[in-house]
Amino acid sequence: MIEPNALRLQIMGPLRIWRGGHELDAGPRQQRCLLALLIAQEGRPVSMTDLIDLMWGPVPPASAINVIHKYVGALRRLMEPDLTPRSPGSFLARHDTGYRFSAGPETLDLVAFRQSVALARELAGRDQPEEALDRYVQALQLGQGPAGDTLGDSAAATATFAGIDGEFFDAAVAAAGIALTVGRPSRVLPALRLAARMGRMHEPVHAALVTTLAAGGHQAEALDAYRSIRERLADELGIDPGRELQEAQQRVLTQAVAPPAEQSAPPAPAPAPSRTPPMWPAQLPPDQPMFVGRTYELGVLHGLVLEMRDSRRTSPMVVAVDGMGGVGKSTIVTHFAHRVAGDFSDGQLYLDLRGNEGEDGGVPATEALRSLLYALGLRAADVPDTFDALVGAYRSLTAGKRILVMLDDVRDAAQVRPLLPNSVDSLVLITSRRPLVGLAASDGARLYRAYVPELPDAREILATRLSTLRSRPEADAAVLDEIIELCGRLPLALAILAARLCVRPTLSLTTVAAELRDGVRRLEAFPEGRGVTDPRTAFSWSYRQLSPGAARLFRLLSVGLTPGITLEACVSLSGHDPQRTRAELDELSEAALVAEDEGGCFTSHVLVRAYAEELFTATDPVAEQRAAVTRLLQYYLHSSFNAQVVLEPNRPPIAPEPAAPGVRPEQPGSYDEGIDWFARNRTVLEEAVRVAADLGYGIVPWQLALTMQQYFEWFGYFQDWEDVMRFALRAAREQDDVIGEAHVLRSLAGARWFFDANEEALALLSAALEVYVSHGMLLEQALTYINFYSVHAALGDEQRALESAETAVKLCRAAGNDKSEALSLGYMGKALTRLGRYGEAATVLREALDLNLSGGRRHVEAMIRVAVADNLVKLGRTGDAVDELRRAVEAARSVGQGPYHFEAFRRLSELLLAMGDRDGAREACRRAREVLERFQGGGPRHMQAGLEKLAARLT
Repeated sequence: MIEPNALRLQIMGPLRIWRGGHELDAGPRQQRCLLALLIAQEGRPVSMTDLIDLMWGPVPPASAINVIHKYVGALRRLMEPDLTPRSPGSFLARHDTGYRFSAGPETLDLVAFRQSVALARELAGRDQPEEALDRYVQALQLGQGPAGDTLGDSAAATATFAGIDGEFFDAAVAAAGIALTVGRPSRVLPALRLAARMGRMHEPVHAALVTTLAAGGHQAEALDAYRSIRERLADELGIDPGRELQEAQQRVLTQAVAPPAEQSAPPAPAPAPSRTPPMWPAQLPPDQPMFVGRTYELGVLHGLVLEMRDSRRTSPMVVAVDGMGGVGKSTIVTHFAHRVAGDFSDGQLYLDLRGNEGEDGGVPATEALRSLLYALGLRAADVPDTFDALVGAYRSLTAGKRILVMLDDVRDAAQVRPLLPNSVDSLVLITSRRPLVGLAASDGARLYRAYVPELPDAREILATRLSTLRSRPEADAAVLDEIIELCGRLPLALAILAARLCVRPTLSLTTVAAELRDGVRRLEAFPEGRGVTDPRTAFSWSYRQLSPGAARLFRLLSVGLTPGITLEACVSLSGHDPQRTRAELDELSEAALVAEDEGGCFTSHVLVRAYAEELFTATDPVAEQRAAVTRLLQYYLHSSFNAQVVLEPNRPPIAPEPAAPGVRPEQPGSYDEGIDWFARNRTVLEEAVRVAADLGYGIVPWQLALTMQQYFEWFGYFQDWEDVMRFALRAAREQDDVIGEAHVLRSLAGARWFFDANEEALALLSAALEVYVSHGMLLEQALTYINFYSVHAALGDEQRALESAETAVKLCRAAGNDKSEALSLGYMGKALTRLGRYGEAATVLREALDLNLSGGRRHVEAMIRVAVADNLVKLGRTGDAVDELRRAVEAARSVGQGPYHFEAFRRLSELLLAMGDRDGAREACRRAREVLERFQGGGPRHMQAGLEKLAARLT
């Protein structure tokens, strides 16, 4: 039975998609082409540059990047219609500058095919031909025609799909051989006929078809098949059939259709150019004498090599390790090369291709080839002059050899292709700043990105290097960890610091940590670095290769706020359009200067960021620096304001001033989109308030802080709420902005009330009220009295709480704001109930509920319904009270209201317990706890204490 939501994809034939047995429309042709190309890589990442090349070839449209992003979004929604906005889903994930498609054999036919073929080969190697044939047939049944049929618009795309067809052909030929051995030719004939139609000139397939037809008793059809391929070869290529086809015909004519005998050995190759006698090269650089850690990375490399050894290959094994400068790529690969060097009996070659030095692209291919030929023993007089001849000589000398080649600091795939040896038993290890996706697509390379080590490995790296300093006292572990994190765990930086401490044994680690804490001068902590051992120099090689636009964006990103920056924020930071900004970010990602996470947030290493900040300060005019920061802060302010409006449309807004040119704020279109935006940007918004306050950006800090208040309150970020408001308060006071100060004081009082700091909250509210009264701000006065109600109620002064609510109602009516009036009436009804005036309370609460329902504020409805329930309990109507509390729960849940949701569940639990329904009470208490546990720090203490008392009564 097919699962109702099970997804299945076919690439071994026309691209098709099914969900639960129903076929889906994969969209326009280019969208289908994109999906097919990503599927064809089967889990390997494809960069944006390679995707564009695969889809459009050398002349892509100007909108190529935007088109790809649009299609990816559409495909994600097609495959998983319930995805939340911006979620990468289960199949199509961001990977650096491009995308990666991942699926299992139950979803993707190509994965199932490859797994079955691998198992078939394993069974054949264990002399289990019947079982092997079963697996081959199972795999071949997945073939439905040419892979990605009709979708290969570019030469690169055509080659990608042709590679899958080639795997199908190889499996069909292998299966035919086993079928002949066990006398079951009919089992493979359907697959062979399909393969012959797909590969019209593929001689091994046609030879297998001819032989298998004859073995199955179809001699006439076998001879017709031979005549057809012979005529096709003659008409279209002007050649005769090869030996394999001719021998197949002979077997048909002589009825010798048993498995073909072993072929005679091919003629000996022509003598290779003369070489100096056998002294096999051993050119690997010395291994790092203090190499430690990196167990995971070494394991990955070992696994990749084993995977390729076990596969059916026709080219050398190639593993390319990429990553940012200083991350330790060369160190890891060199160490790994020494570990496996013994497996390659014909020696090891090494070249530093200097792909990131200078503007000329590093070592020219002709020079690299000459170096390799000399290393292989070719005499100088025999080294050819032309490029093609050099490549030919290199391939001749490496043919059939077991040789290890390490190519360090490669610029791109084109630089390395001529240097690949001509032997399936050879291994090529590559390091590069950029992922060589083109090499993976065309040459079967396995790619791996190296990252900074985890903290335990980084500790071991630094400790091992410092262990040579016998005179140095044992370091404080906390200080060492701080130094490691301030270096961003970058191995190059740790090595330089250790060397510096060796030269200056009296230099204290505390002093080093203090230098590193100074973000502006952080790179000055590495003064002894020279050349490749200097982080600044290492980063500069990547920076110098950037286009002018990407270089400018790299510098601007130094002002981006932690923990990262989205594309939308980058657009405003740069002041350019989204398409151009996206292209520049992709360029930075390919250069390993920034990295993009699954959520679309760009980050950079702490030392790379320090380098960008140095360049920004030294290169860009002060006016441009100020303008960039202004654009970024205004982006956050206006986007946050727009998100706040969709969260609470009826809340009186404090609209920001118009944004500067180039600012493109986001416009969440619904409550859910607004919540999602705040959830993704909460941390960076808090940082923006702090930065705006530190830099003296006028009203921006307090206005931005106030846009966040509703989200903080509703979702339980009470400590963040307080912290942000204190930054905003400082900024307003430094600007002598009394109205801004009053707004912040009132908000800060709310945060302090959640922490039971009621006396402090009263003082803050009183100070705010004084400003509002002096400026005649009626609505703000009303809102302040609503806050007074909450504080007085918390202090147990019900009479003053009632007076505050009554004053708030009068002020709301004077200001003409019925939305806030409904809230005030709700609090007034609560106070009347607590004072024993149940009839009056019931009337006021009905008025509050009716007035609020016309405005649709669900969180206010939740509060009022809890108050109505309390009043009904006092009137002896407990059944009706339970109904009201359930309505309160639903109202709060519909908009995700944390405190209101918690209170409704808590009161429901208390009431059910009082009615003797302990099971219902326990369930409501459990739900209240779930809400509370989502709050920052587990929620305010008074909420925790109240729930603990209730839980104790339920045990």
